[in-house]
Amino acid sequence: MKIQILGKGCPSCDKLAENAEVAARELGIEYQLEKVTDLKEIMSHGVMMTPGLVVDGEVRSVGKVLSSEEIKELLH
Repeated sequence: MKIQILGKGCPSCDKLAENAEVAARELGIEYQLEKVTDLKEIMSHGVMMTPGLVVDGEVRSVGKVLSSEEIKELLH
């Protein structure tokens, strides 16, 4: 599973990345986490507010720092 965090490296982006890692580990999912900071690439996903969460190419959340529990629901 490929998990991407879209954002310029702000504290909210870092927290979302941390929560996504916790969620994937707790679910026992094999994953690759990538932080996307390039504005053009972020916009190519149609994301205008960060942080963004993309799972296997699908935008799952925009502009929110989801908890690890919320992210678990999106990873099923």
